[in-house]
Amino acid sequence: MIRLTRLFKEFYHSEKAGGLVLVFATALSLIVANSAWQANYISFWNIDFAGHSIVHWVNDGLMTIFFLLIGLELEREIYQGELSNIKNAALPIVGALGGMLVPAGLFMMLNFGTNTQAGAGIPMATDIAFAIGILSLLGNRVPTSLKVFLTALAVIDDLGAIIVIAIFYTTSISYYNLFIAFGILGILFVLNRMKVFNLIPYIIGGIATWYFMLHSGVHATITGVLLAFVIPFGNGDEKSPSFVLQHFLHKPVAFIILPLFAIANTGISLGSNWSNGLTDTNSLGIIAGLVIGKPLGIWLFSFIGVGLGLCVLPNDLKWKNILGAGLLGGIGFTMSIFITLLAFDNAEIVNNSKIAILAASFIAGLIGFFFLKVTLKTQIKDNDN
Repeated sequence: MIRLTRLFKEFYHSEKAGGLVLVFATALSLIVANSAWQANYISFWNIDFAGHSIVHWVNDGLMTIFFLLIGLELEREIYQGELSNIKNAALPIVGALGGMLVPAGLFMMLNFGTNTQAGAGIPMATDIAFAIGILSLLGNRVPTSLKVFLTALAVIDDLGAIIVIAIFYTTSISYYNLFIAFGILGILFVLNRMKVFNLIPYIIGGIATWYFMLHSGVHATITGVLLAFVIPFGNGDEKSPSFVLQHFLHKPVAFIILPLFAIANTGISLGSNWSNGLTDTNSLGIIAGLVIGKPLGIWLFSFIGVGLGLCVLPNDLKWKNILGAGLLGGIGFTMSIFITLLAFDNAEIVNNSKIAILAASFIAGLIGFFFLKVTLKTQIKDNDN
């Protein structure tokens, strides 16, 4: 039996409610962006503030806090959670690997050699809030192991997306600023080893690191994950700096930062021929990657991993459960849109990509929900018999 820690429960439930808020925020943004306030709404996000647009501050500033939370959750999983046991950790890790490689491969099959091949990272990501939000709608029939598997999978998936951003979406590097950023992180690491548990120096150092990372050419949001791993975890109890910060960030991230990101980046103006963009190779690659590539990659790699003895399937899970989780993994949304903004400069391609992401995420979420609803209901009946 899996014992869920308090922080996992908080993370799961905040993401569950946050998913519903994201749905509302996205719908509101789309409605306003296609209303009489369209021009004012879109221009608002482009207002210059301290040298950057408001949307830029949201994407490069506030989203760093989101990545900090992801990093803290990943750290907790490694020390005390699903990833602390190599056999347990291997299944979501192997599944996440397949869930990144297969979608990217499908995208590249359609876009290699074109001006949109840089979008290969778009269908690699899973939106934690939406995926957990959909899973939570199924209630108590969801096995605990499936909740843990999907959460760990999505966290690892996001870490993979972060690595992709750092490697493939960094254009030019200022080594001077990068050296200073890592120097500050080095100092924070020393404080960690000296058992300095006061959060203030880590927060101040984190802000300074973000500033220099922003000017280094490496995407500034990477700071969030790096900072998470220099903040002391201690024994993971409620007095641990890592625990305190993660507990504090749950609600602001779920109910303020992610909805703001959604509102700022889904203000898509839908023209009369908006659906035409869904037939280009870029959009087809995104849709195929998320709707087909995600469940195929997650299920196939997990099956092969168990077959080779690299990982084990929990006793309360069936292979159809893994397929259902894979379908929900096709909800890209936040991370997919985030990578889109890094991959493309052309406004039309960005717009079409966002529409494809929304369409694919809706399809994946809908199919995943009904697939799990039917299969879990059947599974419960079989167990009762």
